[in-house]
Amino acid sequence: MADDIIAALKTVYDPEIPVDIFELGLIYKIDISDNRDVTVDMTLTAPGCPVAGEMPGWVEGAVRSVQGVQDVTVNMVFDPPWDQSRMSDEAKVALDMW
Repeated sequence: MADDIIAALKTVYDPEIPVDIFELGLIYKIDISDNRDVTVDMTLTAPGCPVAGEMPGWVEGAVRSVQGVQDVTVNMVFDPPWDQSRMSDEAKVALDMW
């Protein structure tokens, strides 16, 4: 189920950046309980991100689309703050940040 959740998270994009939120390193933690409730801790590239109010809903919807998921909680966290070191190599290539 974890792989399916990650695949679902890779369908969510920050509208200003052409890389999905998982590869950007915005997902800090995914917990799956025994009864298949999922909790996601995530952050934003910047606290003032224009989609700050909408992004958790997009993440929740993506995770809910995974078969077997019962309930979804998305926690927005800003500690530790996001920085470019959290990006995957794939994201760095896509954004030409080598």
